[in-house]
Amino acid sequence: MRDWDRLKVRGARPADLVEIVAIYNSTVASRQVTADTEPVTVASREAWFAAHQCAERPLWVVEDGAGLLGWLSFSSFYGRPAYAGTAEVSIYLHERARGKGLGRWLLDEALRAAPALGLHTLLGFIFGHNRPSIALFEQAGFTTWGMLPRVAVLDGLERDLLILGCRIAEDASVGSGAVGGN
Repeated sequence: MRDWDRLKVRGARPADLVEIVAIYNSTVASRQVTADTEPVTVASREAWFAAHQCAERPLWVVEDGAGLLGWLSFSSFYGRPAYAGTAEVSIYLHERARGKGLGRWLLDEALRAAPALGLHTLLGFIFGHNRPSIALFEQAGFTTWGMLPRVAVLDGLERDLLILGCRIAEDASVGSGAVGGN
């Protein structure tokens, strides 16, 4: 899967929402990635999807000839004007794309694109027991900025939530142009 040239990264379209939700729902049972404990519906994600149809907080999808391999979203942090330059980045991958470097490639693209989106800081909110995601973000230059101990309960187990952050260099180059509009 390391042949990134054959993949297409683009802004998500309404027709993608069914696959976006399916990829998200494929992570629920693992109790590693999301605090949702039951699969979500397409209807329940429509407002979230609409909020990501603006240039400043995009939702990207990655596809190959067989469908979507994953998605990445930039979400506003805390909803106050002083935090406009900060966004949470979330990455979800189809089961057939996990563990092959696509998450790292997407995170690198997010870091490159951040200045053009008006962002100086990216955050990742990751469960403390999700070692693969923590390693992914750390390899991309994120460090632990905070921990919320035992704030989530998954199947009766209390779980920590880590906040990983990365400041974007002011001279960071903007993405390779691989990410297109809607």
